[in-house]
Amino acid sequence: MAPSGSSASQGPDRPEEKPALSAAERADYDRLRKAAAVRHRRLRYTGASVLLLLAFLLAPLAVVATWVDSEVSDTDRYVQTVQPIASEPSVQDVVTDRLTNRVVSNVDVDAFTDYLADALQQAGAPPPVVERAPALAGPLKSALTNAVSAVVSRVVTSDEFAQAWEEANRRAHAAVVKVLTDQGSSAVQARGNTIVLDIGTVVDNVKQRLVDAGFEKAANIPEVDQTVPLLKTDKLQEAQGWMRVLDIVGTWLPVVVLALAALAIWAAPAHRVALMSAAIGIGVMMIVLLIGLAVMRRVYLDSVPPTTLPEDAAADIFDTFVRFLRQSARTFLVIAVITALAAYLYGRGRGARAVRSGAARSTGAAGRALARSGLRTGSTGHWLDTHRGWTTGVVIAAGALALALWNYPTPASVALVLGIVVLVLAILGVLAAAADRAGPDGHGTATGTAKPLDR
Repeated sequence: MAPSGSSASQGPDRPEEKPALSAAERADYDRLRKAAAVRHRRLRYTGASVLLLLAFLLAPLAVVATWVDSEVSDTDRYVQTVQPIASEPSVQDVVTDRLTNRVVSNVDVDAFTDYLADALQQAGAPPPVVERAPALAGPLKSALTNAVSAVVSRVVTSDEFAQAWEEANRRAHAAVVKVLTDQGSSAVQARGNTIVLDIGTVVDNVKQRLVDAGFEKAANIPEVDQTVPLLKTDKLQEAQGWMRVLDIVGTWLPVVVLALAALAIWAAPAHRVALMSAAIGIGVMMIVLLIGLAVMRRVYLDSVPPTTLPEDAAADIFDTFVRFLRQSARTFLVIAVITALAAYLYGRGRGARAVRSGAARSTGAAGRALARSGLRTGSTGHWLDTHRGWTTGVVIAAGALALALWNYPTPASVALVLGIVVLVLAILGVLAAAADRAGPDGHGTATGTAKPLDR
């Protein structure tokens, strides 16, 4: 046996031991490692800040682009937007006045009074009576205006007018979408730089009517060009190109904003703080968008001459047309506020701890009462208690997915989803506490309170 400390211990099979660092070397090493960690954290903060800034700037553009795309490409959405305009009293008054004036202007009241004067004179009426006939023009025109206005008002305020307004807008919008996208079926079509009207159905209908009327030879009418050129423009293909761009931007820009925010949260050293910052920033940008809409409303009302459209009617038209854009901004503002509050409640703040403790005590008390009544959840409750964090994440993710798949969500739908998520989390907490796990005092206890996030 080789003695300890012999040269055998320094053989080729054993690496040479490195000498221990001195105090000065250890201090330099710790200083360099701390500096590298600081530079790394600064780099992550810088990257996350740039990503969040891009997400904030693009958030209002994404909301506006999505709204414009839905209004231009979705006929049903467009009809929903403009449908209430026909029911606005201020708009109905404008339509009634203009239709009444147009009807009355086509009636020559002066010619009628002149004819009345001639008739009275021929009938031998006294001269004073004949001279008073032209003076009837004013009262007669006023009476005619009131009568026509009453009839027009009944028509404009009827359900038939609202239905005609809806159908006219639907047909017009469908034709525009057909021209811009070259998809779907419509009598108005785009061929190259020319907008044409397809009258094939009309031609076939005329041929059939001729045959039914006894002109059997009409069935042998040869096929001819069944389109009528309506408009030729060099800007048609350019408009179609912008339509495709709008469809891409309206669909993918919101996805880009969410991706930038997610990358920023992932890159930031403090994920929870980054989540709160993203929610607060996007919420602020939604407020900026709402303020911008209010400014645009004032600018629009100031630009409309009173002789063209009364201010109350112009305001109703503007508010009706942009109401879905306002609704979208408010919806994302509500989502941002909820997200920021949720991120705060998972932190280490005194208020967050108090809310979590209160929720845990409430669900625990309800679960223990359930267990004492004999409705114990057993192994299922133990599993829910053990995997409380995982189940909470699944429920929250399901709520977020429901909102993402919701067609045009509103603040009410966000509140509904939030209520369901909170209710499900409360039920899971009660079921976890109803496992009736025995504590040191022999009574059932509930464990597994919500843990704060370190970052």
